[in-house]
Amino acid sequence: MEESIRINKYLSQAADCSRRQADHMLLEGRVLVNGSIAKTGQMVSSLDEVALDGHKLNMLKNCVVLAWYKPVGVTCTEKDAHASKTIRDVFSYPVRLTYAGRLDRDSEGLLLLTNDGQLIQNLMRGAYGHEKEYVVKVDREITDSFLQKMAQGIYLKDLKQTTRPCEITKEGRYTFRIILTQGLNRQIRRMCAALGYQVKILKRIRVANILLQDLKPGQYREITGEELSKLYATVHLNSHEM
Repeated sequence: MEESIRINKYLSQAADCSRRQADHMLLEGRVLVNGSIAKTGQMVSSLDEVALDGHKLNMLKNCVVLAWYKPVGVTCTEKDAHASKTIRDVFSYPVRLTYAGRLDRDSEGLLLLTNDGQLIQNLMRGAYGHEKEYVVKVDREITDSFLQKMAQGIYLKDLKQTTRPCEITKEGRYTFRIILTQGLNRQIRRMCAALGYQVKILKRIRVANILLQDLKPGQYREITGEELSKLYATVHLNSHEM
C-alpha cells in the first residue's frame, strides 16, 4: 500500500516551497489532484497525479538530511533585515532545506538541515526529550556548586520557567559539557547568567544520535543509511521515505 501524506507537505517538497506557501496555492485553486481542484488537508500518494499551474509535479522519494557546522556570527533565519549574515548568505544546496532547532548568532556547531517537515516538527517537540549536547566555555572557574545547580535545574525569571534536570560534566577549569532535553531560547546562556557566569564559547556537538564529528565551520555532510534510520527512530518516525 502506498503511504499517503497531506497535500501541503507534498507541495512543499515537490514544488520547493514552504507549507504556508503551499496552503496559499491550494486556496487559490492552483493545484489539481487527478484533474480535480485539490482541497486543503487532502491526502495524496505517489499514485496520484498532482499538478501546479498545469505542470505535473513529482513526489520526492527520499528526504534530505544534512549535518552542518554553523559558524559563529550566522543568524538562523533565511531573511532578516537586521541580521548581518544569515544561513542563506553562507549556505547553499540544490534542494530547499530548513533548519531543525536554532543556534543563536554567537553560538556554533551542529545544525540539522532537512526538507522533511515532519522530522523538523518531531525534533522540536519537547515532549520527546531528544538529547542535544554542547561544550561550553565560561568566564569564571567552574565550581562543584555551579555543576550541581545546573544539573538540578535553574529557574529562569524572564521565562518564568525552571529548566529540566540535565547531565553536566566538568571538562576543564572554565569548560563543561552539558546534555539538554529541552530547547528554551538561549537556554544555556540564561542558565549560566542566573549563576553569575558569562558564556564565552558555546558549541553544539550532538543532536539525538547525530554527531558534529570533524566538520569545520561552514562544512556539511549528508546523513544516510543506519545513522539516518536511527535518527528517525529516535524522534518516533518510522521511515525517511514517504
